[in-house]
Amino acid sequence: MKTTNAAELLAALGNDSRLAIFRLLVQAGPQGTNASAIGEQLGMPPPTLSFHLAHLSRVGLIRGRKQSRFIHYSTDYTTMDELIAFLTNNCCQGNACLPKAAASATTDKRRSRIQKTVSRKLCS
Repeated sequence: MKTTNAAELLAALGNDSRLAIFRLLVQAGPQGTNASAIGEQLGMPPPTLSFHLAHLSRVGLIRGRKQSRFIHYSTDYTTMDELIAFLTNNCCQGNACLPKAAASATTDKRRSRIQKTVSRKLCS
């Protein structure tokens, strides 16, 4: 990931509303949720929500897919993973200085954990 791309992603998340939307979608998992549910949970009017969803989609942090009359949004975990990897690449010259990040020290570990979570949710 290039620095300019990371800066664009971080700038998008630098807004309170967009960060709340993104966190809600991360918590919703790969299946995501529809726009009206997001608006209800965050108490956000539809025009404002639409603006923020469009911004997050444009930078690649989330994806929307049409499902009958609704748009279902979900996190783009690949982009999120690349941003986390960019931010923690060679942190502290390779020393374990971030205990929470050490649990998911590599991209492969994070992706494996996401796959396990997806599998568990699909099997439930």
